[in-house]
Amino acid sequence: MATLTVDQARRIAVAAQGFYERKPRGPVTRTHLRRLISRIQVLQLDSVSVAVRAHYAPVFSRLGPYDRDVLDRAAWSHSARSPRLLVEYWAHEAALMAVDDWPLLRWRMREYTHGRWGTEIVRKNPKLAEDIVAAVAELGPSTAGQIEAHLEAEPRGRKGPWWDRSETKWVAEALWSSGTLTTATRVGFARHYDLTERVLPSEVVAREVDDEEAIRELTLRAATALGIGTEADIRDYFRLAAKQVKPALAKLVADGELEPVDVAGVPAYLRAGQRVPSRDRGTALLCPFDPLVFFRPRVQRWFDFHYRIEIYTPAHKRQYGYYVWPFLLDGRLVARVDLKRADAALQVLGAFTEEGQDPARVARALAVELETMASWLGADGVEVADRGDLAGPLRAALTSC
Repeated sequence: MATLTVDQARRIAVAAQGFYERKPRGPVTRTHLRRLISRIQVLQLDSVSVAVRAHYAPVFSRLGPYDRDVLDRAAWSHSARSPRLLVEYWAHEAALMAVDDWPLLRWRMREYTHGRWGTEIVRKNPKLAEDIVAAVAELGPSTAGQIEAHLEAEPRGRKGPWWDRSETKWVAEALWSSGTLTTATRVGFARHYDLTERVLPSEVVAREVDDEEAIRELTLRAATALGIGTEADIRDYFRLAAKQVKPALAKLVADGELEPVDVAGVPAYLRAGQRVPSRDRGTALLCPFDPLVFFRPRVQRWFDFHYRIEIYTPAHKRQYGYYVWPFLLDGRLVARVDLKRADAALQVLGAFTEEGQDPARVARALAVELETMASWLGADGVEVADRGDLAGPLRAALTSC
């Protein structure tokens, strides 16, 4: 069995995620986006919009400033000239993935016949499910509220958070999870459901993939996107179970697609043909749901970076902030910044260097990335609060930009 150092594993991980590639010199196109998705597979969706929504950020981190309409059109519109490129489903968590890959998750759709959560509500409302499908067939792309109004399923009124959804919303979500409905478009991030066969190409809807073959393909794609990963790392990418992944890994090793390796005593799998970079590269701000960092144990193990999202931590107990972005500099996670887009500025509410890093060097590089990000978001500039050891050096670096 081959052995690798942690530094080598980290370089492989960064390179596999596209950070060794040159950013486009001109406008980012649909072709750039297609290539990126083929590499990283998923863009996780999240409702939090403090600086920018999560699915937009990984594209910016790898390709630089781009027109977000390119991603919006790829995900939520369709025309003969520009067919839909992406579709939403439970790939990792709720995420955008390639339309052509939708059949690889049919086994999950069958598992979620009654939804992922609130299954008891769905089971006791089979007639409501039928009515919702009929309503969508009649209405076309519709929000849960529009469907509910059409059905007059219950009195209209204020709706609470997700755990207080109307039964219509629960059942519509279950139908989405089962693959009966999908997302036709989003307006203000509100999902508009439509019949899957009206949104996806007929050949995609008709394609059947054997469950074992689908799991092997997802396992291989996860391993390729990671470059190198432990079994747990690979399982997490598409949220697969151990009983699914173990036989898939064994077959992929036997077929020569993956190579077992040892990384400082940790057993892992290397994508066959994956080059081991000789030096560190890659500089970018990473949102909390970036595929490079969304599996926290891997970040701790190979980047020596302890990272937890603190959205649900009471403000007075947060160590770093509400929505903290790790900063990748020359292939290493060297700092973190708590970002917020407000009052026509990109606000840095806190800035912190990792132990052993040179604050002045980090600040200079981070200032460039923040200025680029602010311009991309249409902000007038970057404002830095006083919190964190990097705040002063960063403010100075921004002044000299």
